[in-house]
Amino acid sequence: MSGHSKFANIKHKKERNDAAKGKIFTVIGREIAVAVKEGGADPANNSKLRDVIAKAKANNMPNDTIDRGIKKAAGDANSVNYETLTYEGYGPNGVAIIVDTLTDNKNRTAANVRSAFTKGGGNVGTPGSVSYMFDKKGQIIIDKEECDMDPDELMMLALDAGAEDFAEEEDSYEVITAPDDFSAVREALEARNIPMMEADVTMIPQTWVELTDEDDIKKINRTLDLLDEDDDVQAVYHNWDE
Repeated sequence: MSGHSKFANIKHKKERNDAAKGKIFTVIGREIAVAVKEGGADPANNSKLRDVIAKAKANNMPNDTIDRGIKKAAGDANSVNYETLTYEGYGPNGVAIIVDTLTDNKNRTAANVRSAFTKGGGNVGTPGSVSYMFDKKGQIIIDKEECDMDPDELMMLALDAGAEDFAEEEDSYEVITAPDDFSAVREALEARNIPMMEADVTMIPQTWVELTDEDDIKKINRTLDLLDEDDDVQAVYHNWDE
């Protein structure tokens, strides 16, 4: 089983995150706060919190930082209430972009996202204007160098746990799940000590857009960089074939 690999895209996102480790810790810290508020501070009874903790570990967040975040969210009744907002729009040459945010100030976030699109020569669209071009899926990326399990055994483990697809690429394995099956599949891999480089519910493009014009490439990078720098932005999905 295989499909068009998303590893290059994931790797690119990871490199951006590694360049701003403080940003990814801020992102995950907010996700921990929201998960605790929604389902409580005990990961055993809160699958969303378990997923966020797994994401934190995949991004090398120290355990004491994770624990502090959980305790802070559980013990502070007056902690900030974050609202989830999603923006959709277009970059140069029709590149579709989806921006997930967690914010305590809608006006600030909307202005910043709009500015990022405008400075990159794009524009924010209406809800649903580009999301139909993506499939919402659970995605787990496993670095081949870190994984000792036989590929066929790994594939059967993932599929038996409920995965939809398994792909072996040059330097990684990719496991795709339905959003509702993501937690079960991730936990099955975790129980077998499979190291996960990326584990999240994401938006996977159905088609990809190539950019050949240098100016267009500069513009899309400008938009993505501005969005990456914004603390309110949790995730950015696009169909630019880098």
